Amino acid sequence: MFKLFSEAAKYAAASAVALLVDVGLLWILTRYAGWHYLLAATCSFLAGAGVAYALSVRFVFSAHRLHSRKLEFLWFVALGLVGLCLNALVLFATVSRLGMDLIYAKAVAAACTFLANFALRRQLLFRSQLAPV
Repeated sequence: MFKLFSEAAKYAAASAVALLVDVGLLWILTRYAGWHYLLAATCSFLAGAGVAYALSVRFVFSAHRLHSRKLEFLWFVALGLVGLCLNALVLFATVSRLGMDLIYAKAVAAACTFLANFALRRQLLFRSQLAPV
């Protein structure tokens, strides 16, 4: 159980750095480049996912189910697409339907995405075959 909490705390720190990249790029693309918020959110989310992967394999998870780092990265991104869809859905609901400010809506979306991504990635990519849940 300690390992789960330790990984969750380190993943939260890595995700915070990735979120800074994500939100910073989102803000720049919408405020200064004039991009639509859903397109900007997609690009910024993918940039943040790259940062999250690099930090996750370096500092967070010690067990790897896949031996190929290229394949692992592809699965990391594929699972991130679940997060991306969740991110877009929450942003759409909070901005377009509830009228929430984009940055506040992004905070709600980030919380939802963090929980989904950690659970999926830990279970499917970064847990040894024999490790207890």
